[in-house]
Formats: sequence, C-alpha cells, structure tokens
Amino acid sequence: MRLVLVSALMSIAASPAFAAEWPDWRGPTADGRSDATGLSLKWSETENVIWKTAIHDLGHSTPVVWGDQIWMTTATEDGAVQYAVCVDLNSGEVVHDIEVFRNEDPQRVHPNNSYATPSAVIEQGRVYVHFGTFGTAAIDSATGEVLWRRTDLNCDHMQGPVSSPILYEHLLIIDLEGVDKQFMAALDKRTGETVWLHHRPAELYEGIEPVYLLKSYHTPVLVDVAGETQLVSNGGLLATGHDPGTGEELWRILYRDDNPISRIVTGNGLLFINSGGSPGASELFAVREGGKGDVTDSHVVWKMTEDVCHESSPVLVDDLLYTMSDRGTLICMDAATGDQIWTQELEGKYGASLLAADGRIYLSNKEGMTTVIEPGRAFRELAVNQLDGELWASPAVAGKSLLLRTKTHLYRIGRE
Repeated sequence: MRLVLVSALMSIAASPAFAAEWPDWRGPTADGRSDATGLSLKWSETENVIWKTAIHDLGHSTPVVWGDQIWMTTATEDGAVQYAVCVDLNSGEVVHDIEVFRNEDPQRVHPNNSYATPSAVIEQGRVYVHFGTFGTAAIDSATGEVLWRRTDLNCDHMQGPVSSPILYEHLLIIDLEGVDKQFMAALDKRTGETVWLHHRPAELYEGIEPVYLLKSYHTPVLVDVAGETQLVSNGGLLATGHDPGTGEELWRILYRDDNPISRIVTGNGLLFINSGGSPGASELFAVREGGKGDVTDSHVVWKMTEDVCHESSPVLVDDLLYTMSDRGTLICMDAATGDQIWTQELEGKYGASLLAADGRIYLSNKEGMTTVIEPGRAFRELAVNQLDGELWASPAVAGKSLLLRTKTHLYRIGRE
C-alpha cells in the first residue's frame, strides 16, 4: 500500500450497473447500486487508503467518475467563487482546477449546505456542473475548457441549491425549485440552449404559507415504464411523471410536504418517493407505476410515516428496501408491502445516501464513520470504519475502489 498526500493547486448516462464509470451521484443506475466486486471491507487512516487528496474550500457534491478522471465541485464558503476539480484516479493528483462561476452577491445557504452541493454528471468527453441559481456549465473533460455557461435560469433557493443535473439523450435536465419559482429545464447538452421548460402548477402553490413549503432539493430520476422512459420528480407538495423529451406532465400525486432531498428509487413496479418535510416528519410513498393524471387515490400502495429518510436516499436490494433516517435509524422493509423486517439504531447523524455493492451495504455518517452490513432479513454488521473528516457526500465506486469525500479530502479506498 502507498499513501499519496496531494494538495490542490488552488485548493445520467445509461450505463450498465457493471460499468467501471460512476457517471451520476448515485452511480450507473442512479439508485446507489453497483455490480462492483473486490471492494474493501475495512479501512482507516492507515489501512487500505491508496491515496488521500486535499480538496480546497468546501463542497458536499459526490464525486463522479469516467475513465481515469474523478470530478467534483467545490466553492468558497462565502459563495463568491465556484470550481470544478478533476483528480486522477490512479495517482490522486489534481489534473484540473477550474473557476467556473464568480458571484458578486450570492444568496445565503443553510449552515448544513454548501455552495457546491449539487453533484456533476459526466459522459465521454464532457462533464456538466450545476450550482443551482448560480449557474450551469459544460466542460471539456480532457482540456478543462468551459464549453458553455448559463446563469439566467434562476430562483430564490432560500437555503441554497442541492439538486443535481441528469442526462437524457441530447438533453441536460436541471431542477430549480425555490420559494419564488419552481421549474425544470432541459438544455441541449451540446450548446446549453433551452429545449423545454416545465413550471410547477401555479394553482397548487398560490397562497401557500410559509413560502418554504414551495421549495425542493430533489434530483429527478429516469424510469422505464412499460418500455417508455419517464422523468419522475418529487418536488414540493407533489410528485410528477413527465415525458423527458418534452417536459409534458403525465401523472401526479399530491402530498403535504416540502423540501424533498432523498432521491427516488424504483423496483418491482413501484416508485419509492420521499415527500420531504421536516427531519423526523418525512413520509415515504410506494407508488405503482403506470398511472395517468392524478393518481393520489389510486396508485399509492403503502406509506411510511415514522423514522423516514430525509437527506439520505434509500437503496433497494432484491425485494428489500433499506432506509436511513437523519438520526441514524436504519430500517429494512418488504418493498412490496412496506412491512418492517427489522430496525437498527446506528451511531451519528446521516446525510450520505446508501450504497449497495459487492454483496454489502455501506452506510456513512457525518462524523466520518462508515458501517458495512450484509443485506438480508436480519441485521448483520460486517465492519465499522473511521476516517478523520466529516462524510457529507455520498460514496462512489471506481473499479475495485471506493471514493469517499470528506469536507477536506477525497480518499481512494482499496488495495492496489
């Protein structure tokens, strides 16, 4: 083992689950699952760290990977400057450190947020970065050249941006849902030009108080429904399905909450949709696919109301759904019925999404600890691993390595 300490200079693609790339913040299938094998079970600051690289300033975005490149975003803590950083997978050296946006008077962000929380999305030759109202850009991943920028798609986030961009065919789809405007935009990924805009239904939002009930932090997902791709979005007060090519709404369910963060996962004909709300008061809906129009009363199969995940996105392994609350309550349930199989209290506070890989589930808390368990109908802990920093970003996989980003460093965990 060698340990490389490197300081920074200024410091979804439709891939199969077994691909080496990690193009989206939740991986090749955008749901936290990977067919990777040979991942480390145990690590520490002195064990199974291939390299550890300092990343300047502050960002909560999850790394994305294509080939030998790892990309992530970071920003000054006052939001004045936002960067895209590329690290070489093999050496841990910083390859590109690009100033993408400079803001004269940035909106405030919540103390638990950062000005670089949305994760990038990557494909061959290009990486796309999004900072919410502060701007969206495409970068040539080989040269580091910024190919286009957009700074005119704006909203008042109130507490800062979180939603990450996704790729669909020739489109880059972004979500901006603030207290003043709530919309999705599809941009031509080659030019940055707007292809379509979809605004949330104004009649549902009219007169809603307090205004924070209107905003959302979710990242949409692409779902195959009876051979057709749908774009599914869980915004404030309602979740909707869309034609991703046009933005046309196909169906909706109504709920009572705001601020969805946890990303939708799908499986066995169901959409598992988090409605947001305050931590400890979120709800999780299991919604049957294939509806049209308002399906609130017809397609909700079951609903979870206690110890629901809020920041952390769940993971589905076979017929079992695993969720993690912000306060460390891990629940395994029957995905078809919502019946609870077991529950386990883990130490710490949680925001990173769950990763299922190599026959295990990895659960990282904000205090730098990652618990590894075996999936199944009984709780079985395999390892508990501690790093020095705080783990706010979700884990990523690159070949036989885990990528863990703390507030100060990026780690490659594995064996050479």
